[in-house]
Amino acid sequence: MSKENELFSAVDALLEQVAQDDLPGPAERKRLREAAGLSQAQIATALNARREAVGNWEAGRTEPRPPKRAAYARLLEGLAARFPAPDTAAPAPTEPLAAPTAPEPEAVPDAPEAGNASTGRGDEPDAMTAPASTNRSVPTMAKAPAARSASTKPSTSSPRPAAKKATHKLAAAPVAVDDRFANGPLGVLDGDGSLYCVGGLVLDCPAKTVPALVDWTLSEGQLGAPRLHPSGKDADPLIVLTAAAAERLGLPERLEDRRGLRLPEDHQVVKQLARAKWQLTKRGFGPWARIYRPAEGGRRQCVQLAVLPWGALDSRSWGSTDELEPADIARVLGTYASRVITPRGSTAVSGLEAMTALRPPTRAVKDEKTGSWVSGPMPGSLTEPVDPAPAEAPDEHPVVAALYPRAHQRTPSEVLDEEAYEWIRDPQLLTDAECTRSYAVGIDVNTAFLAAANRLVVGLSAPVHVRAPAFDKKTPGAWLVDLSGIELDPRLPSPFTPHGTRPEGPAWYATPTVAYAQELIDTYRLPARIRPLEAWIRTESGPYLDPWYKRIGEAYKATMADLGVTSDLPEPEFLEAMARHKQEDPALAAVLSAVKSTVKGGIGKLRERPKSIKHQYGERWPALERPTWRPDIRAAVISAARVNMHRKILKTALATQQAPAPSGNLMLSQDALLPIALLSDCAVYLSDGPGPLDFLPHTADGKPAPGSFRLGVSPGMVKHEGTQELLWAVQMLDEGHNPARHIKGTDAALDGE
Repeated sequence: MSKENELFSAVDALLEQVAQDDLPGPAERKRLREAAGLSQAQIATALNARREAVGNWEAGRTEPRPPKRAAYARLLEGLAARFPAPDTAAPAPTEPLAAPTAPEPEAVPDAPEAGNASTGRGDEPDAMTAPASTNRSVPTMAKAPAARSASTKPSTSSPRPAAKKATHKLAAAPVAVDDRFANGPLGVLDGDGSLYCVGGLVLDCPAKTVPALVDWTLSEGQLGAPRLHPSGKDADPLIVLTAAAAERLGLPERLEDRRGLRLPEDHQVVKQLARAKWQLTKRGFGPWARIYRPAEGGRRQCVQLAVLPWGALDSRSWGSTDELEPADIARVLGTYASRVITPRGSTAVSGLEAMTALRPPTRAVKDEKTGSWVSGPMPGSLTEPVDPAPAEAPDEHPVVAALYPRAHQRTPSEVLDEEAYEWIRDPQLLTDAECTRSYAVGIDVNTAFLAAANRLVVGLSAPVHVRAPAFDKKTPGAWLVDLSGIELDPRLPSPFTPHGTRPEGPAWYATPTVAYAQELIDTYRLPARIRPLEAWIRTESGPYLDPWYKRIGEAYKATMADLGVTSDLPEPEFLEAMARHKQEDPALAAVLSAVKSTVKGGIGKLRERPKSIKHQYGERWPALERPTWRPDIRAAVISAARVNMHRKILKTALATQQAPAPSGNLMLSQDALLPIALLSDCAVYLSDGPGPLDFLPHTADGKPAPGSFRLGVSPGMVKHEGTQELLWAVQMLDEGHNPARHIKGTDAALDGE
């Protein structure tokens, strides 16, 4: 009987395979669904499939597989009986009509640095966009998937069948609704002309020169991604070049200009582009090259190239992605593009670009006099470049040069120093009880800067100087105030300085730091008062980073879930999943690394410093001309992250000490759990056991103590960073080294942590 069942199963599978030809064409599938008034989501639910999969079937990008194929065929057959095809003799329009769009005026590219994020003032071919209701036009002469069969390689005839098959379980990128981007956001070009796109699609690209590649991409490639905001701009197509593809296109194996990282102006490829009337941004032809023509009729003409042999994918962010097969590179980058943004350069650049894409600087508004669409500022966005306050500016900035000579070392009362923690406890302050413990255990806050950006109100306008202001925690800015009178337990790091030592007098602080000082005074009735001497405040403010937090936070959690780490795991299972998550799927681990690098790099780009060796002290540099050059926002995020860390350190200590601290001071008992070292978002504690559960406080019902560190996958929660022996940690402290930097057994800076 078992043998008979096996034969019947084989026959059923064969019948389902034969039934593949019985499915109607993609266009008919869509017609039948719409005729029945069904949505893709309804069909997906009935077939236990993803909505994106149904969209793929209707677009002809993929075909359903058994057992869903038979059920889908049965559904279509039933719909066809109820809704027969209309008379084919009826005349049909030969070209889809385009919806009206608002005009998009040209902008002259001006991107002086490699991968420099959008300035909002023309560092790339840009255009003012109309509201969503008028801006999503139907592309004219949109080719159906069947019409592209000549340029699409069937899976059975691909010269690299092994490369096309996914070797890692990456989630498919969501399918763009706009047919202009039917083939996804990007493609990886190999030396034989195969262009590997998301979803396993392989296209034939006949181009053998860079100008021909750009022409083909814009005319036939159907690559790109829809805008992330109705008033934003669509993502330009990205073509990633393998070493073989670079050679095919006439590019050198490596760049001779190791400092500028660009092709010389007299290189044949640069000359070819010039002859074809294509332009490069000011950064030239480097690892991330942007090739464009000025926009015509509101239509962008721009393609970005990422040259893998020139180091386009930094291993600190992307791991060994550039060593994967082209199909897997497409999956890694495609997953990142669908969850964050189509890469525009380094992950730092992409992080900054995501801010702009989610909160564009301008929107289309109607001119009441002319009735035409014009560009206007977007409320809640950074709309134009502004100079920082002198205390907020880095040493090279013109506003600093106007006040101090180059050799001057600014003091805390002259410069805002909001940086991440780098602190170790004086080994003389270790208690006897701590010295009897066996282990040093590190815990790390998940995407600490991202968590700090959540609901953070930042300045949107230029700074305004005020003297002797009353402090307002709702007003973003920099405050000159003396916090040295706030006394804490000497075993605690100070929350007011990155080095954790107590301030010695008036110093500049961002709003979150001063607000936390007021919180400590009010909560614990400390004998101190907040009296700012002066301030630089922003009169216009808002939660500018909220959309960025939500998008990247979802990208982080989705990628962690793909790696088996979900928010519903109990703490022991969470620790087990974290211990193996990077081994689950190296390709997904690369996506995770890139997402985390996007957070730190994007925040760092808010205060990008001059890179040119020709820069002179006090001269402006290109990054200053973009609205997103905002050192005050960077300072606010880092300030919020540091005080969030201190707040949890303090709550953890208070939850573990036996006797409550007396009112009016923050002197903790000897049994309070306190860290011995901090490095940015990592804290090291001494413990009797080797894991976080051996020392983190819990309530009687087993829940984490309120306000303390909590194990979990969400931004702001913590994970296990590493464990070493007690003697190792004590020796590190005695030698003046930071155990938090080496708790994993390696240098955290070298690991990109």
